[in-house]
Amino acid sequence: MKLPIAHRHFLTKILAPLLGMSALTLAGLVLAQSKPDEKFPTRPINLIVPFAAGGPTDIVARLIAVPMGKSLGETVVVENVLGAGGTVAANKIAKAKPDGYTIFIYHIGMATAPALYDKLAYDPMKDFEYIGQVVDVPMVLLARKDFPPNNLKELIAYLKKNEKKVTMANAGPGAVSQLCGLVFMDAIGVKLTTIPYKGTGPAFNDLLGGQVDLLCDQTTQTLPFIKSDKVKTYGVTTPKRLANLPNVPTLEEGGLKGFDVKVWHGIYAPKGTPPAVLKKLNTALKAALNDPAIKARMDESSIDIVPMAKVSEDGLKTHLEKEINRWGPLIRKANIPD
Repeated sequence: MKLPIAHRHFLTKILAPLLGMSALTLAGLVLAQSKPDEKFPTRPINLIVPFAAGGPTDIVARLIAVPMGKSLGETVVVENVLGAGGTVAANKIAKAKPDGYTIFIYHIGMATAPALYDKLAYDPMKDFEYIGQVVDVPMVLLARKDFPPNNLKELIAYLKKNEKKVTMANAGPGAVSQLCGLVFMDAIGVKLTTIPYKGTGPAFNDLLGGQVDLLCDQTTQTLPFIKSDKVKTYGVTTPKRLANLPNVPTLEEGGLKGFDVKVWHGIYAPKGTPPAVLKKLNTALKAALNDPAIKARMDESSIDIVPMAKVSEDGLKTHLEKEINRWGPLIRKANIPD
């Protein structure tokens, strides 16, 4: 049955442009109908680290980047973006395109920044998506090798008699080493002379050289020096002893009840990143943390992988809010930066 001439002219007008298209063009139209996040990732992903290469956070990032990339089928490239205690990088992520190709690892600084900076350019609780908590890094209270006290009990007694003479180094205003020192001084009721440095690297070097007396620092940097007896060790800052330092008591064992300071890390994405993309990133993160080789590397530095329940949106968001409420009052009371 022939269509009326008017109908045939109408169909010709509609179909002609399509019939003139190449097969490749038609295929492109079909692909365009699918959601971009369903094919994620199709190119390398940038994992932003807000500190210098070789530091504790950078070490964690580079440990997980390769297995995450393997799980995703694309390379995860670690990029160091420095400045203002990590807030420069955090602000960059908050304003980045929410497509999953730029993600961010940050430590406890994500929780302390709101109290440290009067005009923070982002809101940790509103401007990010939460991929998951990653690891906890213990800290150790250390002294120069020739510092007189030999254990925590002797140290506390010595500090109470000599608090004006003793120096305590830290990695700068708001650094975890400073926060750890504040908690310690508050717990024993003394106020030592604090010496801020630009990072734990130079602070620890001066401790080794005898220029400063005390320092709270992470195991990722200090473990080899503790084991080789290059520093004095008074206690670990976590509730349980470390497998790599079984003979070093906790500060809580030494009488400082409830002492618990550790450097936790989380991974974030810009607000608005599609749920399907976040799910793929979270799956890749879990795969990396379950990798036996990665677990072994973490154990070597006494880095604790968090329970898988915390490697989640809710796990990280809940922990971040709790930490903001914990550290904010302490920072404001101490008038940091000092």
